[in-house]
Amino acid sequence: MRIAREAEHRFERKVAWGAQVGGTRQVWTNLSVPVMTRLRQRERMVLDTLVDSGVARSRSDALAWCVRLVGRNTEEWLGELRTAMESVERVRAAGPAV
Repeated sequence: MRIAREAEHRFERKVAWGAQVGGTRQVWTNLSVPVMTRLRQRERMVLDTLVDSGVARSRSDALAWCVRLVGRNTEEWLGELRTAMESVERVRAAGPAV
């Protein structure tokens, strides 16, 4: 715990920590790593615009808003995609065991 606190202070970020002894692993804290690290600057700017305009409270909230918007506006396409994925799953299940 002391190491985690020192790391948080040094790097000014929250740190997830746990311990592993032999084959036993225990994690006491978990962190949700934001996808912002994987977004390009232009994509982050979209989220920041939603936050700055008051549409969203945070980048995470803005990202959730975008996902809901896409889901509503592409429901037919997403339905077709889900159906296709179910077909792939049936074909995999009917295949030889690995």
